[in-house]
Amino acid sequence: MKLSFVIPAHNEENYIAKCLESVIREAEKSRRDVEIIVVNNASTDKTREIVLSFPEVKLVDEPRKGLPQARQAGFAASSGDLIANVDADSVVPPFWIEKVFDHFSRHEKLVALSGPYVYYDYSKTKNYLVKAFYYPGYLLNRTNHVFFGKAAMLQGGNFILKRAALENIGGFNTDIKFYGEDTDIARRIKNQGQVIFTYDLPMHTSARRLKKEGLVKMGAKYAGNFVWTIIFKKPITKKYLDVREE
Repeated sequence: MKLSFVIPAHNEENYIAKCLESVIREAEKSRRDVEIIVVNNASTDKTREIVLSFPEVKLVDEPRKGLPQARQAGFAASSGDLIANVDADSVVPPFWIEKVFDHFSRHEKLVALSGPYVYYDYSKTKNYLVKAFYYPGYLLNRTNHVFFGKAAMLQGGNFILKRAALENIGGFNTDIKFYGEDTDIARRIKNQGQVIFTYDLPMHTSARRLKKEGLVKMGAKYAGNFVWTIIFKKPITKKYLDVREE
């Protein structure tokens, strides 16, 4: 199997180099067949120039601003059997790639794999609160799946999809701007095979959005859009805030 990293980047000059360094480091350690794609998503800063300084990375320009648009553009440019969707402010932890290959090797029907976020610039106490937030979401997902067969859970910025399954469902929904894009994929791809969310596959990422909007507010917003997208097949929140350093 070949693994393609797709990393959307809109004005990520402060984070993209650290992200790419972590991906390249883990790819070299794993010795797996890995390609790295960054989608320059309508950036107006130095994101594009920074990405071009990494010869191991393929750059794709997507002028239509939007997370699903960027993910779709990266997917179209990729060649891997597995598509790893990682955000530009994330740092891939040790053995993440090996865990991905291990899961897909052991689970023949697996079409989507995901895990939680761990915020590298958040306190241990707040990370514990974030981890606690995942549990009711996970239980709600399992209950919905068992009784209604409608739910599956993916964490945006830390999910891997099997290429054939993503092609079968028509790729990413570019009508969605931000919230609910991961739930929409989970909802549609679950009919293609097995979807696994495991705490054994964390992704280290920035807490900038939580710091800007607040943990409680963001938790309620993500939970509301998760439920709304499962039931009504679209998110309830249309607008989103671009969180970038000044």
